[in-house]
Amino acid sequence: MSLLEKFPEQFKPREIQKEILFEIEEKLKSGYKKIILCAPTGVGKSLVGATVSSYFDSSFTVTASKHLQDQYIKDIPFLKPVKGKQNFPCLKLMSFEKVENTRKAMRWGLTCDKGECKERVIKNGKEIIEVCKFKPTIKQVEENTQDSQSCHYYLQKYEALVSKHSLWNYYAFFTIMKFNKKLFKDYLDRKVTIFDEAHKIEDQIIQFVGFDIFSGQVDECKLDPNRYNFNDLDSMIQLTDDIAYSYAKKIKDIKETPAFQNNPDYELITLLERRYDKAAQAKIDIMTDKDNFVVNDPVMDFNGNFKTISIKPIDVSKFAKMFFETDYQIFMSATIDKLSFCENMGLEKDDVAFVDSQKSPFPIEHRRIELLNIRRLSYGSTEEDELEVIKTIDRILDEHSNERGLILTSSIPRCQKILRYLSYNNARRIRICHSKNKNGKTQDEVISEHAKDPTGVLLSSSLWEGVDLKDDLSRFQIIAKVPYPNYKEKRTKAKMDKFPMWYTSRTLTKLLQGFGRSIRSEDDWAKTYVLDAAVKHVFFKAQQMIPKAYYDVLGIENP
Repeated sequence: MSLLEKFPEQFKPREIQKEILFEIEEKLKSGYKKIILCAPTGVGKSLVGATVSSYFDSSFTVTASKHLQDQYIKDIPFLKPVKGKQNFPCLKLMSFEKVENTRKAMRWGLTCDKGECKERVIKNGKEIIEVCKFKPTIKQVEENTQDSQSCHYYLQKYEALVSKHSLWNYYAFFTIMKFNKKLFKDYLDRKVTIFDEAHKIEDQIIQFVGFDIFSGQVDECKLDPNRYNFNDLDSMIQLTDDIAYSYAKKIKDIKETPAFQNNPDYELITLLERRYDKAAQAKIDIMTDKDNFVVNDPVMDFNGNFKTISIKPIDVSKFAKMFFETDYQIFMSATIDKLSFCENMGLEKDDVAFVDSQKSPFPIEHRRIELLNIRRLSYGSTEEDELEVIKTIDRILDEHSNERGLILTSSIPRCQKILRYLSYNNARRIRICHSKNKNGKTQDEVISEHAKDPTGVLLSSSLWEGVDLKDDLSRFQIIAKVPYPNYKEKRTKAKMDKFPMWYTSRTLTKLLQGFGRSIRSEDDWAKTYVLDAAVKHVFFKAQQMIPKAYYDVLGIENP
């Protein structure tokens, strides 16, 4: 049976999807087991991925965004999804609070992430671990013998594990592959893994390696931050070890107190044990290969006191391999470069096939990009350069006075500077929107407010990807500053030294992702303005990395 014959039957494949599937099939027939698919927004990569999943007997599909996971659930019902605990009511908490309605439980915040699945209790004078009575076993789910009142979170998770095809977010998938592989080894044998939004894999892996140390931890462990050198790896390893030792001692001391023995607080012990495990595992990871880890500069508060510091790996490839264990892997993204990706993930480039979609399914007149080359913005830019760019933003906002739009730049201080120097009328239209906002509003809440303002403009350093401003939510977008990674960050500099292509690839990926925020379908349209003159330098250095689907709007001749 051909690959195309496995296309989800409720949809009709478009020509561009047929072409991609034909190329993938040719690569598979040629013996490739790892394939990178670079295809722009609107192609319908999720349906392509579902076709490949169906072609094989079993699969994992992994994606980074909740929005895309919801789209998969809607369009491809044979994929059994795994969602996080915060999406499900905790039956145990509901029973304790005497709440019967699950919607009410969700409104009250009685979710599975708040409940304890395992608790220590005293029975017959002995301390034992008691599992929540609502939690089914995976065998029960496999044999369909679970209780009718079973935990909704574990039901969907175990149903996904026992099914042939499942859908995960990166965090849940990487957690199970790193920490629970032995526990679920009988349920992890799949033929293919579809990694959607594959350009984000490095950022996902890095959450599972290294250690973030916060001032609250140091205070809780009664450690003096002045005893440590925050620029020295060995000193930070010592701090990590001291944190682990402190938690271990806290656990021991609490257990020995009469108060605990009379009225045990097992929730506190469980929390401390988690913190101990994280610190202890981080020390092991770092000590295994010290040369691969770098200490970033500490973040200090306004008074110059230590706030947080991170210890992160330079090369993630040795950690990536534990997640690439199925016979076949398909890596999909609108913005991915084969050579840089292979180097970063530790893949042999000759073992990896590359399918690069030739064109965008969206008309070129709907996605015009103007490279205005106003001034080159960098660490050496003058105040005049900055103000000239902001004047241009003001002029563009005047031209689009009756439309919603988006302004993207490289940092929060730049957002604040743009807002400060805009004209009064245009400044009134601005909503600064980050993943975390000072007023406590979430990104989704700010975008919802934006949707009600007919001339609203979002200003952000974090909306480069993962947000869909479709149709009238944005009819123009301004790229004020090229989003170079911060080379003053120690990990970034170390990464640049070891992987010279990475810095350019990372910049290009973020830039191209930004181009796609406001054009989300064939009928959608928006105009993009790029003000930073440095963009031409990026395109020159990255000319071999630019996906072919962007050649037309960037005026690049197809070789």
